[in-house]
Amino acid sequence: MLRSTLATLLLGIVLFLAQRFHIDSLVHTNIWYILAFFFGLSFFIHRLMDIGLRNNREKFVTYYMATIVGRIILSLIFIAIFLYKGLTDPFIFIVNFFALYLFYTCFEIYGLYCNLRRD
Repeated sequence: MLRSTLATLLLGIVLFLAQRFHIDSLVHTNIWYILAFFFGLSFFIHRLMDIGLRNNREKFVTYYMATIVGRIILSLIFIAIFLYKGLTDPFIFIVNFFALYLFYTCFEIYGLYCNLRRD
């Protein structure tokens, strides 16, 4: 969880600097909500993976698949809520969302790979 927190902090600093120095033409104004959503989602997934590894290693794959499905469903709900409320630039919002989605997915896979290799 520490790695995920540090990655979110680093990403937040980069996004803040992009907005501060007006390089934010490719960054949506709601990027902070997206970042908070993915941080909360990564915390939730981390907790579920800990439960899956601790209680019964035979059910690890089941827990992992459940987190993937949960992430997709929660992401679609998040996007639908923001699109329903109305956005100034929905294309930039969706591009930013999926860029962070890929970042956090790759980061999660890397973290799991390191943990499984150690075990």
